[in-house]
Amino acid sequence: MLGFVPPLPQQPGRPPAAGHMIVCGDDALARRLAVELRYIYGERVTLLLPPGRDPSSPETPLTQRGRAAALFGRMSAAMSRAGNGSGTTGGNGGNGDTNAGVEAVRIMEAPEPSDDALEEAGIDRAAALALVYDDDERNIRAALTARRLNPRLRLVIRLYNRKLGQHLEELLDQAAAVAMPGIDPALLDASTTVLSDADTAAPALAATALTGSSKVIQAEGLLLRAAERPPPRSGERADPGLCTLALLSSTTNDPAGAEGSDSSGDEAPRLLPDERAVAETTGRGTVVLEAISRADPARSATRMGGRGAPLSQIFSRRLRWSALGFALAAVALVIASLLTTKDTALHSAYLTVLDLLGMNDPAEGAPPARQIIQILSGIAGLLLLPLLIAAVLEAFGTLRTASSLRRPPRGLGGHVVLLGLGKIGTRVLVRLRELDIPVVVVEEDPEARGIPLARSLHVPTVIGDVTQEGVLEAAKVYRARALLALTSIDTTNLEAALYARSVKPDLRVALRLYDDEFATAVYRTLRTAHPQALTRSRSVSHLAAPAFAGAMMGRQILGAIPVERKVMLFAALEVAGHPQLEGHTVEQTFRAGAWRVLAIDATPPADRNPDLAALPPFDPEGDATPPPSGLVWDLHPGYVLRAQDRVVIAATRRGLAELLRRQRSAVPGR
Repeated sequence: MLGFVPPLPQQPGRPPAAGHMIVCGDDALARRLAVELRYIYGERVTLLLPPGRDPSSPETPLTQRGRAAALFGRMSAAMSRAGNGSGTTGGNGGNGDTNAGVEAVRIMEAPEPSDDALEEAGIDRAAALALVYDDDERNIRAALTARRLNPRLRLVIRLYNRKLGQHLEELLDQAAAVAMPGIDPALLDASTTVLSDADTAAPALAATALTGSSKVIQAEGLLLRAAERPPPRSGERADPGLCTLALLSSTTNDPAGAEGSDSSGDEAPRLLPDERAVAETTGRGTVVLEAISRADPARSATRMGGRGAPLSQIFSRRLRWSALGFALAAVALVIASLLTTKDTALHSAYLTVLDLLGMNDPAEGAPPARQIIQILSGIAGLLLLPLLIAAVLEAFGTLRTASSLRRPPRGLGGHVVLLGLGKIGTRVLVRLRELDIPVVVVEEDPEARGIPLARSLHVPTVIGDVTQEGVLEAAKVYRARALLALTSIDTTNLEAALYARSVKPDLRVALRLYDDEFATAVYRTLRTAHPQALTRSRSVSHLAAPAFAGAMMGRQILGAIPVERKVMLFAALEVAGHPQLEGHTVEQTFRAGAWRVLAIDATPPADRNPDLAALPPFDPEGDATPPPSGLVWDLHPGYVLRAQDRVVIAATRRGLAELLRRQRSAVPGR
C-alpha cells in the first residue's frame, strides 16, 4: 500500500507542484540525488523509497526514511548557517529560504514504482524522473511504465549494463516520438539518459590511488586532460596550461593536512579561479587543462603479463636452472670431445647427443679420452629423463590452471591492492588496467561479479576474507603503492585499512565510506595516527550524484572530475536562453568560482553531433583519419556568443545550477 511519510514539516495532503522532480531508488544514490536537486538546483523533489526491508540491503524502513530525513535536515541547517550567500538557486529564487527548501521535499514510500505509485507521486505533472534502484530490471520496468504515463517526461535511468542501456535509450525515445506525433523533435522535452554510477565514479576512485594521475573528459572524440601539478618552486612561475581549473588546498599534498571539506577559508580548494588569484597564490598545487588530444576508440583493458603465458609461468625457476645446467654440461662435453679427439665440431656434437640419449655403440676400441667422455655423457643422460618428466608435468599443470585465478607473483611490487569486486570494484579494475597499473585483487566471494573479468585479464586474485590475518599479506600489501578499499561494508573497509597501515604505515589508502560524519572521523583519526601517509575517503553516491542531477535538468553533462572532496562538472550547453552567456564576450561570461567557457562548437546546428560525449565509431576497414572536430578551443576573449552557438563549459555544481534554471519548452499543451 502506498503511504506518505512526512519526516519534515509540510502539508501531508499537498499535491506535488507541476514541473517537479521525482527520484525513485533504494540506496544512498537516491538520497544524494534528491539532496543535489533540492539544495543545489533548487528544484521541488518527490523521493520515492521502498517501505519494506530489501533482501539485499541491511536497512530497515525506519533507517531508510530516517537517513533521508536526517540528510535533508543537515543540508537545511547548513544552508541556514550559510545564509543568502550559499542559498539555493532556482526554485525559490536563490534567497536561501530554508523553510521553503524543507517544504519542497516530499518523501513517499511504495514497494514498487508501479502505476499507482507513480501517479500518486505526480508523474503526469513531473518534468523529470530518475530511476536509480540497484536492480537493472526494476529500473527498466519502471521506465517503460513512466514513458507510457507521461511521454514528455525526461527519464534518467541507472543501469550497470552499458550495451543494454544504449538500446533502451533508443527504444524509449522512439516511444515518446510515437506517442506525440507531429511534435517538432527540437521542441520535444522528452529525452532518455542512461547512466551508471559505477562508470561515473570509477575514474575518480582510480585516480585517488595514483599520484599525479590525470583526469580525462571526452568531448567529440577529443580528450580534455585535467592534470594536477605540484606547487611551483621558489622563483618559478606555474604553467597554467590552456587554463587553470582549480587551486588545490595548501595541504592537499601534506599527509597531515586537511582535505576538501575539512579545509576552510583561504586554505580550501578554489574552483575556477581568475588569473589574478592564480598569480597571487603561492605554495598551492593546481589543476590545469593541460592538453587536447584525439581520442582513440576505447581500447580494452590489458592483461597482466601479455596475451600469452610467459615462460616463467609455465616452468618453475628450479626447472629452468636445471635445464640450463644440463645444457652447459652438454656443451662442455662437446668441447672436451673436440679437444681430445681432434674431430669436427658437427661430428663431436652428434656423438655427444647420441651418448646422452644412450643411442651410441660402446667405444671399446676408441682412445681412453673418448671412452671417458662417453661415460660422462651417459651419466648426464641419466639426468635428462627426470628433467623431461618434470617439464611435462609442470607444463600440463600450467595449462590445466590457465583458466583459474592467478596468485600474486613473488617479486611483485608497486601495485594497487583492490578490495572488493562488486559493481564499483569491477569498473575500477578495468580503469586501472586501461592505465597499465599492476593490480592485486582481494575478494571474499569466489562467485563475485568481477571474478570472470579478473580471470580473463590474468589479474592476481586472492580469495579470502580481508579481515582475516594473512589475506593482505598474500596480496603483497607491504610492497604495494596504494590500497583501495571498495567493499560495500564500511567497517570492513576501515578494518582492512587499519590492518594495512599496521603492516605498512606509509601506505596510500583510499576508503569507500558512505556516512559523511563517519568518514570525517575516520579520516582525521588516520591522519593523526599516521602523519606521513596519505588517507582519502570517497563516496560513490557523492561522486555520481552530480552527473545524474545534471541529466535530470535536461542538459548534456560530459563528465565530472574530483578536486579533493569537491566536484567540477563539464557540460555542453546551447547559448540560446541563457542571459549569462548570450550576447556577451567569452571574457565577460567568465565568472570566477562558478563557470568558464572552454570551447565553442563551430559545426552548423543541423550537422552537430547530438552527443558530444560519444566516441566516434571505429571502422577498421575505413579511413584511418578520424573526422575533424568542430570544437574550437583557442577562443578569442572578444568573441561574442550568439544564440545558435553551443559551448563547452567547466562549472562548479552551484554555477551549473544557476546556468540551468529550467525553462519550459515551447510544446503545445504544456
